[in-house]
Amino acid sequence: MKKKLSALLLGVIFVLAACGGSEEAAKTDVAKDPEKLYMQKCSSCHGGELQGAGSAIPSLEKVGSRLSKEEIEEVILNGRGNMAGGYLKGEDAALVAEWLSKKK
Repeated sequence: MKKKLSALLLGVIFVLAACGGSEEAAKTDVAKDPEKLYMQKCSSCHGGELQGAGSAIPSLEKVGSRLSKEEIEEVILNGRGNMAGGYLKGEDAALVAEWLSKKK
């Protein structure tokens, strides 16, 4: 009886550990990938292809030719025009700003 209980408990621990680990890995994967962060937080307005939506939501296809990394990060953090700031913060904002600054 003790062996069965121990085996069951051990199995539950492995299952819980595996679930927690994969969720944490998924968060880490997104946090390190600026394109995935963009897709999660920005693409609903700016589009999956950075195309924007007319004059109200500008295209980001060549944003790096118009704005520096620092200026892009400032917009991400504080907003501009119709865009509210704060969708991304800290390191996430810096990663996406760097990625977007290379779009020329």
